[in-house]
This record gives sequence, structure tokens and C-alpha cells, in this order.
Amino acid sequence: MIEKQAPRSLKCLIQRKNSKSYGKTLIAAISRLEVYVSGYQYIFRSKTKKFFDKAEKYTQGLFLASRRNIEKICEKLGMADYFQMQHFITEAKWDERAVIDKVAQSTSEILPKRKLTGLIIDESGIPKKGDKSVGVAWQYCGNLGKLANCQVGVLACLSNGDLASIVDARLFLTQEWCNSVARCDEAGVPEDKREFKTKIELAYDIIMHQIELGTNFDFIGGDGFYGNDPELASKIEDLGYLYMLDIHKDQKIFLERPEFVVPERNGTKGKFPTIARPDKKSYRVDEYYKSLKHDDWETIKVRNTAKGYLKASYHFAQVFILNETRGTIERRLLVICKTKTKKGFEIKYSLTNANLVQYTTKGIAYMQAQRFFIEHCIKESKQVLGMSQFQTRKWQAWQHQVALNIMTAGFILEEKLYCFEDLPLMSAWDIQEWICYCLSKIRTEDEVIELIFSRHWKRQTDINISYSKQCR
Repeated sequence: MIEKQAPRSLKCLIQRKNSKSYGKTLIAAISRLEVYVSGYQYIFRSKTKKFFDKAEKYTQGLFLASRRNIEKICEKLGMADYFQMQHFITEAKWDERAVIDKVAQSTSEILPKRKLTGLIIDESGIPKKGDKSVGVAWQYCGNLGKLANCQVGVLACLSNGDLASIVDARLFLTQEWCNSVARCDEAGVPEDKREFKTKIELAYDIIMHQIELGTNFDFIGGDGFYGNDPELASKIEDLGYLYMLDIHKDQKIFLERPEFVVPERNGTKGKFPTIARPDKKSYRVDEYYKSLKHDDWETIKVRNTAKGYLKASYHFAQVFILNETRGTIERRLLVICKTKTKKGFEIKYSLTNANLVQYTTKGIAYMQAQRFFIEHCIKESKQVLGMSQFQTRKWQAWQHQVALNIMTAGFILEEKLYCFEDLPLMSAWDIQEWICYCLSKIRTEDEVIELIFSRHWKRQTDINISYSKQCR
């Protein structure tokens, strides 16, 4: 059934539809979901009340509902008392941080250790209307690629190879929000959360919290927003961790270590200079890129993808940057990745404290490529579990809904790992579809298995064709 031209090593054993064993590991997924959620039962309670039944129902609703707001979830579940679920999300005193921390610890334990594990930081914006939703403001929204009225959260995922899951999230409050006592009171923002923190500071809080939890990771990654702050990189290095942080094309670098000297006065007029400045010329990284020749590049096969091997050209160079916060010159390894696209070349720049003595060029390229997976995690959480569809206005409601979303995403990761031998192409969509079948029984078991099989068959065929073309 597999494409004949595909190399034997690339054939996938998912094609066992007629053996009666295809999909057998998926059959008990609903039971595993019940056991998984039960593991959090001790958290969903206050001193006087228990809320586990609502948590269980809400988790089911994340799989079943077409829109994941409280009203639609209750409608889909046939719950007569909408206000009980509203209270569970908005008012009930259960510890969302304990839920997220348990997910982080579980994810840390179950992720395979075949490669380096990354703690990858990114942010996610959710467009909103009006000004009542907690944290909503006119600010940059990554989803839209422009300024918009939106909420922004700083998130982190654990990633190893192509397996990843979100393990932390912090809501960003603008300076305007933090300065408005009335808005914070109305949204129920706790007193100790009203101090303004930049996204960089929230990212560092996440890193420190994960270290305190004992979460296992080998390096820290982030996009250009976080990489363009040299102080964040220096603080990570002070903690004894590797980092691989993207930078913007206008980042200034020195090709030789400069010294701080007070320049001589030009001419005979004017004041004598008193401020020490670097004595070497700095370059923008995109200017440096343009100076590179063909022999300065190395082709590396980074990882497998559904469209064949991800190959790119890489350049590595020891450079120096100025950390203005500390007034120091710091050594970095510059990593430039050049990937061919239909429109030309995509160029990505990163700085790391890894070196080419301890790590291979392929290992360093792997670390740079891992940032893709937090974007994939956020996409799954939004499209499959509705993280972008919250309609509550309060601080605690946002925290509770994000915690339940992260908890459910943790289950999806566990299912991918559990079913891997039988269903290596299992996706979040497949798991959602199966759970929906188990909860609603709209289709028959054979119909759902057939749908999943057909999807995997097409996906595997496309994979084999892509690899076959590269092997010719």
C-alpha cells in the first residue's frame, strides 16, 4: 500500500487497516482521559467545596464544542445550569498555578530524551473587541502581524525533537493597565500582579519558575523579541544554561573584541570627549551576511518533516556584542540559517552561548530549529482546543481557562506518545475526533477509524513521495 518508490527505511507501519489491529491503542483513549483528569482531582477544590465534576465536564467540552467559550461548552454538554460552570471558571477558588505546574512536571518526565530538550519562549496575541477583557490593549499582535486591540500572553513549551507541549503562561498587562486601579479592580487583578512587567521580565519569571520546579531542559530558546535583549541572554548564562535566541537583522555585532577607549577630540574646537566607546567598528548582522561567500556556508540536514528532510545552509562565527545594561562586551556564537523557499531565501539570525568545541554544527542547528514547535503548540491549542476563544473578562477566568487548556494539551501529548508504535502519524486533530466520537457517538467506531486511516494514508503517501524525490 506504500508508494513503491519510497526507500524501505522510510516506510511507515501505519498501513495495517485490514489486520484488525489498526488503531487498537486508540480505542481506550476516553478511559485514559478520565484517568488523566482524575490525577488533577486534588487540585480542583477549595477549603469547603469540590469542583472536579466541572473540571471534567469542561475538559470534555474543549474536545466537543465548536467554540470553546463557557456558553457553547454548556450547550454542547447539555448542561442545564450554565451559571455553575461560569462560577467554576470565574469565581471558584482553585489553584490554576498548581494545575500548570503539574503539567510541566509530567511533560518533563514523559518527553523522550533522544535529543536536547528546549524550554522555548514565545508570545501569543488574541484579538479582542472592547476594553473590558483583562489585559486587552492596543498593542502588537503576533497573529495579525500588526498593532491591534488584543490580549497578549507570554508562553513556554518543552520541546524534544518533534514532540512538545505548553508548560507555562503569563498574561501581559500594559503600563496603562497597571496604572489604572479602577480597571484592575473591575477585572479582579490581584494586588501582587499589578506591578508592570515587560514581556522580557515575564519570560525570565517563567524560566526561574521552571528551574525551581525542577523541570528538565537543556537549553532556552526564543524569537527575536527576546534575543534582541542582551541582558536576558546574560542572565540565562549566569544561571548556567545554554540559550539559542533569535535576533533581528539590525542587531549590531563586532567581529573582533573591542576595548572601551575615550576617543580623541577631532580638531581644535569643541569639548574634549569623556565617554569611553568601543574602538572597533560594529556591523549589522544583515550587512555581515551580505559579505559571506559560497565557501562560508555548510549544508546541514536538520530534521525530518512531512515534506522531506529540512535542509538549510548554515554559517557560524564567533562575534562580540555590547550589553548596554552591564556596559560589557560579551562573546557569542552567531548562527545564520539560509533556507530556500519558493520566493527566494529565508534568512534567520541567532546568538547562542554554545560553542563548536562541545557541540556539533548539526546539534547547534537543531537547537535553532526547535523554535518552530512552540508555534506549532500554540496553533494546536488555539485551533484544536480553542485557546483563542475565551470570552470572559476577569483575571481569574483567564488564568483558569488557560490552565485547563494547558492540562488538556498535556493529555494530547501523552496520547501521541502512547499510540506512537501503532499510529506514528497521530495528530491532535485525530485525538480530538476520537474523543468526540466517544462522547457523542454521532459516528460509529469503524467510521471514525476509517476517517483517521484515510488521513494518515494520504499523509504517509505525501511523505513517501517527498522523501523519494530527495533520494533520487
